[in-house]
Amino acid sequence: MSLVRQGVLRDVFAEVSHFRSELYACLTARGDALFELCDALLCTDGPVRTLVDLALAPEHRRGHGALYGGLNQGRTDVARLRRALAGVPLPRAADGRLVLAVGVSPWLRPDASTCADRAFCHTFGRGEGKHQMVPGWPYSVVAALATGRTSWTAVLDSVRLEPGADVAAVTTVQIREVVERLVVAGQWNPGDPEVLVVLDAGYDAPRIAHLLDGLPVEILGRLRSDRVMRRPTPSRQVFHLANPKGGRPPKHGGEFVFGNSATWGTEQAVTVTDTRLYGKATAQAWDRLHPRLTRRAAWLDHDGPLPIIEGTVIRLAVEKLPSGGVNKPVWLWWSRTGATEADVDRCWQSFLRRFDIEHTFRLFKQTLGRTKPRLRSSEAADRWTWLVIAAYAQLLLARPLVADLRHPWERPTEPNKLTPARVRRGFRNLHTKAPSPARAPKPSRPGPGRPPGSKNQRPATRHEVGRVLATGEAYARPTHHQKGTKPRRTATDG
Repeated sequence: MSLVRQGVLRDVFAEVSHFRSELYACLTARGDALFELCDALLCTDGPVRTLVDLALAPEHRRGHGALYGGLNQGRTDVARLRRALAGVPLPRAADGRLVLAVGVSPWLRPDASTCADRAFCHTFGRGEGKHQMVPGWPYSVVAALATGRTSWTAVLDSVRLEPGADVAAVTTVQIREVVERLVVAGQWNPGDPEVLVVLDAGYDAPRIAHLLDGLPVEILGRLRSDRVMRRPTPSRQVFHLANPKGGRPPKHGGEFVFGNSATWGTEQAVTVTDTRLYGKATAQAWDRLHPRLTRRAAWLDHDGPLPIIEGTVIRLAVEKLPSGGVNKPVWLWWSRTGATEADVDRCWQSFLRRFDIEHTFRLFKQTLGRTKPRLRSSEAADRWTWLVIAAYAQLLLARPLVADLRHPWERPTEPNKLTPARVRRGFRNLHTKAPSPARAPKPSRPGPGRPPGSKNQRPATRHEVGRVLATGEAYARPTHHQKGTKPRRTATDG
């Protein structure tokens, strides 16, 4: 089957088969067990409730021991798998631009004290509707965004954040490597529009833009509503006119306070757009604004004078919210200056498309069961995460090939506009036609295991949740002897 997309004639079935062969080549140890586990994940009906249930799928011809053995002792060539993901057809904006979204998806493990490398993950609304820090494994994910109303994205990379990691530094390295792989794969060529990277609140967008200087990327990030920016440094002539008695020229211009409209001045661009859900959306843009940096936190060890990172500040205000909540404006920072009205509209519309990655996170957790396994090793959690990403990539490639097996209460949908869950529902019919490189299992006899009635003589090691002190050293809970106190005797001590 062939179709034309983005002006290129391509054989979709051949692309699915090629990606499956490339995935099998990336599984360097226990590859047959891991590949069949990925097929079972794709062909199982309904959401994944437990990991061991996948061993009952017809596509998984091995026992449950091989399933856990593949995750615990297997190996994956992650670098090759990343190159394979960068080579698949990616969604693009209306002008042919690649738009990448970065987000953190936590795998919460609050009660798993035997799991190493846990860090505190930021969560919201876990029963009490407030911000909480819960122990778990946070993963930074990069995905390519599509246009229009869709729940599809193209996941390109995933990195587990170590305890105490500098999120901005890790994200910068991750984005740089993703863009370099896209250039090698031919997804971006000289003369094409620059890649737009969209960040939500919590990322230091100006710092990331400074660290990515030299790459063909634009950074668009959300800012808090209590930020203060600075205007460009006045010229020497303007300074002498305002200060005839002389003095030291300032390094920064006047303040631009987000919460004080008297400091805003005249906008460089204003657009008004009629939307279906939000009414009129008004976007205002102010050019050449930068944050005033100080030598603390991330800039403490910076060599030389602190840079001035200029950009465009965009304020987006809408008439109403579909939920009826409090209507607050959204502040954005774009790493380019001289924005036109078309640039302003492109920026805020791309930022709204950034939330499509949340649909992908929800699909990973609720349908594909990314956080269902109770794995002890963080390396096994990484292998399972990459299997989920590889399964999702196959769903994206097979979207035009799968028939709509809708339930009686579901509305009919065009074949090429199915949701990921409905594509997965019909993937088993495609799986029977696609070749499977996995070899048939060999008959074996399970080991004797631990004798009945015997106790485990090697208890698992307990690990503290990763916390880092201001000195950069890992925090460890002090023992009774370190505290200078003795443990209290109880009646059972004898």
